[in-house]
Amino acid sequence: MASLAFSMPVEIVDPDVVAPPGDLDSNEPPMESYVHLIQMLLLLESLELFWKERTDFFAAGNLTIYFSPRQLKSEHFRGPDFFVVLGTERRPRKSWVVWEEDGRYPNVIVEVLSDSTESIDRGLKKQTYQDVFRTPDYFWFHPETLELSGFHLVDGQYEPLSPDASGRLWSAQLELFLGVAEGQLRFFTREGELVPAGKELAQRAESAEQRAESAERRAARLAEKLRELGVDPDTLK
Repeated sequence: MASLAFSMPVEIVDPDVVAPPGDLDSNEPPMESYVHLIQMLLLLESLELFWKERTDFFAAGNLTIYFSPRQLKSEHFRGPDFFVVLGTERRPRKSWVVWEEDGRYPNVIVEVLSDSTESIDRGLKKQTYQDVFRTPDYFWFHPETLELSGFHLVDGQYEPLSPDASGRLWSAQLELFLGVAEGQLRFFTREGELVPAGKELAQRAESAEQRAESAERRAARLAEKLRELGVDPDTLK
């Protein structure tokens, strides 16, 4: 995987500053709406399931990222709707504290737009993710208009990503596409297959079970018909 964690700029670490205790609590307000909450959870759940064997990433939603050069909780923090950090330990965290994480910032950020937040997501946050976080892949999605835009960091500047024939945008960091399906932002594999969430995996398992039961019933009816014809099905190979 082409990724990797991006280190904190040298100027952000001041050896004269005594760091506060780690494991800071997140300071993010509730999601904008139920739709926004479901969208964030869908991205998180599907990626966690898809990468269930991996231990080298951290994914979260609506969680505070603290990045103060002076290592203060009270300044310089942002709370992306969804983000992924690569090359780190996969374990629960109350927040993402840059100075406690070897200077790592998110490799991928997704913001779910709303009327009250989109100007910040398109402006100030985009600038921060570009200039301070240096996050390679940044996306935003509007659940009402279904607008999806993405940017990749090139020579320190965000360049817009061009959609493929299906309208999906490639994340080089995740090695996955992001696209809209049934009004929701989803992940897709390089081959264009939907990365399933828990409900879809359950439906697949249920369908497989139903197919197996149907095959058993057909086999039982065939065996019964053979016996009616005087043929013992157990003797057939």
